[in-house]
Amino acid sequence: MGKFLIVEARFYDHLNNMLIAGARGALKAAGHKSETITVPGALEIPGAIALAEATGDYDGFVAIGVVIRGETYHFEIVAGESARGIMAMTMDGVAIGNGILTVEDEAQALLRADPEKKNKGGEAAQAAIALLELKERFGG
Repeated sequence: MGKFLIVEARFYDHLNNMLIAGARGALKAAGHKSETITVPGALEIPGAIALAEATGDYDGFVAIGVVIRGETYHFEIVAGESARGIMAMTMDGVAIGNGILTVEDEAQALLRADPEKKNKGGEAAQAAIALLELKERFGG
């Protein structure tokens, strides 16, 4: 049984609640424990994971957030840089499931966040579990 940290950028409460419910459900179903922390925005998620990973207290991480396209280029920066930061740590052997939704509108986010529909929070947790299993298999 592993211990996972869910790191959420809480901006859209109702969407995050669904994503976290999906992530917690998947982790619990697989026999893992979890904690949740909140950061100001999606750009802060990789940094928070890096700080937590350095403690050695967690076996894996689930990134949760919602980025909805707006009228400016900011969407591309947040979506791209948060994904880049997560991918960089994943390439270094950190087990992270990326559940940061990057969508055009709230309707797309609702469909993806809902555990009864696309359940992207649950899928992100399952990805983190899969990476942890690979890490253990390959002696990481």
